[in-house]
Amino acid sequence: MLEFDVSTLNATTMKSKKEPRKMSRAGDFELDESFVSPKLTDNERFESIEVFKSYRRKIVSKRSHDDKLKIQLMQLKFLMEDYVGTDKYDESLNFAYFLRQYIERLGKKNIEFAQEINIKPTELSQLVNHHRDPNHKIIMRLEAHSNKIFPAILWFKLFTKEKALELLKDDNLRKTESGRVKKRLQFSF
Repeated sequence: MLEFDVSTLNATTMKSKKEPRKMSRAGDFELDESFVSPKLTDNERFESIEVFKSYRRKIVSKRSHDDKLKIQLMQLKFLMEDYVGTDKYDESLNFAYFLRQYIERLGKKNIEFAQEINIKPTELSQLVNHHRDPNHKIIMRLEAHSNKIFPAILWFKLFTKEKALELLKDDNLRKTESGRVKKRLQFSF
């Protein structure tokens, strides 16, 4: 089993901040060596990985239901923020997808969730199945339901990103509306 010798670290870190640090080349090498992990044999590496896995399983098994829920929701929030922060568009990562994920991670049924945010189950079904666009009221209710963990602006940015993708892909509308323009600028950038 590997052990870490703290005395080497303490001797170098406990020096007074007022004293300038003077080290010879040998001292630099010794300091570097104290922070480098020793090479492990395949068996030692396997054993250390198994010990770590066992430790992680033990920690995970002690988590409460609330802790697990918080982790799931934070993971979803980070996914949403990452997606909103990129310039890439993915049709599958739309408002409906993230709303479904939110409801699933809460462990709620659609009917129960619809009651909690005070909308009809059919309206929620239309939102979740991407048949209806969310309005500002729905977005605000999602913020309130999550106790502002998922701010309204985050939900709104997801929705606007989805609409931007639709606009980019709508070549027919672009051609139709371009044909209706009577006069254009004489230059472009």
